[in-house]
Amino acid sequence: MEEISRTTTILLLLLLSFHLHKIFSAELHTISDSQLLTDKDTLVSPAGVFELGFFRPDESNENRYLGIWYKKISIKTFVWVANRDFPLTGPPSHHLLTISGAGILLLMNNLTVVWSSNTRTTSPKATANLLDTGNLVVIDEHRNDIWQSFDHPTDTNFLTNKEWYLTSWRSNQDPSPGEFTWSIDTRSYPQILLKQGSVVKFRGGPWNGLRFSDTLLLHRNTIYTYSVVINETEVIFTYKLYNNSVISRLTLDPTGVVQRLVWLEDENKWQPILELPNDTCDSYNICGGYGSCSHGIGNSTTCVCLDETRFVPRNPERWERADWSGGCVRRTALDNCEDGFKSSSDVFIKYSNVKLPDTHNCWFHRSVSLIECEGMCSKNCSCMAFGNMDIREEGSGCLVWFDDLMDLRVYFDGNGGQDIYIRMASSESFTKEDERASGSQKKIIIIIVPAILGLLILLGPCFLIMRKRKLKLKERNCLIAHKDVLDLPMFTLAMLVVATNNFSISNKLGQGGFGPVYKQFSKTTCVKGLLKDGREVAVKRLSVSSSQGVEEFKNEVIFISRLQHRNLVKILGYCFEGQEKMLIYEYMPNKGLDLFLFNETKSKTFDWLQRLHIINGIARGLLYLHQDSRLRIIHRDLKAANILLDHDMNPKISDFGLARSFGGNETTTTTKRVVGTYGYMSPEYAGNGIFSVKSDVFSFGVLMLEIVSGIPNRHNLIGNAWRLYKERKPLELVDSSLIEADYTFKMVRSIQVGLLCVQNNQEDRPNMSTVVMMLSSEGQLPEPKHPGFYIEEVVGDENSNHIQIRNSCNKGKNGEGDVGKNTQGWQNQGYETWEEEGSIDITILA
Repeated sequence: MEEISRTTTILLLLLLSFHLHKIFSAELHTISDSQLLTDKDTLVSPAGVFELGFFRPDESNENRYLGIWYKKISIKTFVWVANRDFPLTGPPSHHLLTISGAGILLLMNNLTVVWSSNTRTTSPKATANLLDTGNLVVIDEHRNDIWQSFDHPTDTNFLTNKEWYLTSWRSNQDPSPGEFTWSIDTRSYPQILLKQGSVVKFRGGPWNGLRFSDTLLLHRNTIYTYSVVINETEVIFTYKLYNNSVISRLTLDPTGVVQRLVWLEDENKWQPILELPNDTCDSYNICGGYGSCSHGIGNSTTCVCLDETRFVPRNPERWERADWSGGCVRRTALDNCEDGFKSSSDVFIKYSNVKLPDTHNCWFHRSVSLIECEGMCSKNCSCMAFGNMDIREEGSGCLVWFDDLMDLRVYFDGNGGQDIYIRMASSESFTKEDERASGSQKKIIIIIVPAILGLLILLGPCFLIMRKRKLKLKERNCLIAHKDVLDLPMFTLAMLVVATNNFSISNKLGQGGFGPVYKQFSKTTCVKGLLKDGREVAVKRLSVSSSQGVEEFKNEVIFISRLQHRNLVKILGYCFEGQEKMLIYEYMPNKGLDLFLFNETKSKTFDWLQRLHIINGIARGLLYLHQDSRLRIIHRDLKAANILLDHDMNPKISDFGLARSFGGNETTTTTKRVVGTYGYMSPEYAGNGIFSVKSDVFSFGVLMLEIVSGIPNRHNLIGNAWRLYKERKPLELVDSSLIEADYTFKMVRSIQVGLLCVQNNQEDRPNMSTVVMMLSSEGQLPEPKHPGFYIEEVVGDENSNHIQIRNSCNKGKNGEGDVGKNTQGWQNQGYETWEEEGSIDITILA
């Protein structure tokens, strides 16, 4: 009471002095215990960056507040409000700010204290200063901070706050606390939460040493850098601008959107550069436990189980109705847990680029290694998953979850998340299955080998007698040996002769490297014997002069018969009789993609949405081949001519004659026989015969650029796309018939994804799962690097152009490679075919 009485006396004297002597408002730089800040005064930072004073947020609102705003920005932008809960009313002349003799800021309305800094530390000679950082500080006579506004943020975050807790305004006209909060939750291991009241709307994931694992808003950038310090007593968030001339702020608006804003002086506006939630997939736990969110066509939201081979929807019927709240459960249940602690046979499966689950119910230890973390988790059968706290260098610390994993999300582009190890039943470990199978095989071999040796001794003469006959039927038996695996109907030559009207020219659909393709003769009644449902078919007949033989034919039959996907052409049967080798496919009425893309008339009717639909379909088909099928297939000849279109323009990847399958952990191999189509081959494959899934990614990138531009990659499509992209003119590459303002973002994004796929270094290219995610989302993409196979310079005279591909092909030791050929569809497209040795120099005569 004595302090308040003294303060009241000082205020009365100062107020009388003010009314007698002060006429105009003033700009102050410091407030001491002998000064007042009235409604007409302001406190200004040393360089005039910020200003503190009294304000009304809206002309219709008579309430007044004490706040801080940018002084030099024309649009008055408030960054801190003192009395959010207690607005000032009555005549403005009754509103005062002073500092007490104990060093406490006092905001008064008609001599009644409505707000104070309420610090425990006191100082008789304290002063209040507004810094150029926007921080209002109270310091003692030794320049030590007693109190600062940065420790009490409102809706805006500045450079450093010990307690990072933002609360939105109730509305743009009312600065009282709104219903949204943005904070670092420290109840368990720290993570960012956006809440509406008590309901979590978005979770940014825990801090992993580099970033909050899911917060794009805080990803590394060219505007600011940041750090988080976490210890036993506090969490400190700090960010620093790279360029102090940039004006930037982080704010939580009344609608619950967190924005990083930059002031554009020339345009006189705040420009948002990042915001959260960024999309519907950012909604908290939208897919339930063990579910992951992704975007489909038209930015629609889709939930999938984290791993569809190991998890299934908890309620399949609701899942089909897009009610994903129930999430997913393990396909195979974990071991029963009786006492809670035991040595379990369960295993832990690694998942990468995952937004870590909600840490509300997790345990952490800073000094435990990942191996020790796994040991502790494996002994406690209530432990569902574990991961590193800090992913820098080799990783450190241990995070452990004891409940269903909530609010997961997989980032296929690699721009978020980290590794997590999830507990699974031992039967779900493919590696352990392989080990058990290997052990079983050894036991079988020990039993069977002696028996086989005995049979060989007894039946040896029989084998010699039959050897000549088997050699004659080698090709036929080579294929028929797979019949039990293929489970495909084998048609007779007579049936196909009738079906194609004796391979009539009028029924011929086209000619490729394999040979001619015929449509069934629709008038004959015998054709209905081919397929009971009466569907039309296409018959591919191996030409006698074709460079493709039994191996390619066998490849195509075996691979396609085992693969089932809506974006792969479906094989319906085959014929192997005498010298005749034929494949029977479902009929594709719109034929090849190249006939639409590179035809001047048809391409004009080929709108952007159709092209985007085809791009997405091809991408999903390749993803299935590379990752989701029983076999890991590399196509090796992906091009426009090998993409067939059905009646509804759905794309189907065809021609698997050159395909190769990988098994186990095999990812890359080499060949001396380089086959395929130049223009679509990756540099490492064309130059050194090295091929992998990334070889198909390169071909897909070329195909994407062709679809966007409508131009075949005959000469320098990749180089032209790269040049226009670097010059920030990518839309000049787009087919002139496609320039539609509504889709320009998707067009430019498709070009960027295409360039990412054709990067020279195969390690830089994304895999197809990443490509699918890039195409179906709108998140920020990495910048593409130097592409492979593009024309760097032209040398020569006026009459001839010698165009050399440089820095894009890794040649063999002698700069040579054995180049095979596949000429399917080239004659109609104007491509040249190659079957020669030497470095890849292309000479084009003028």
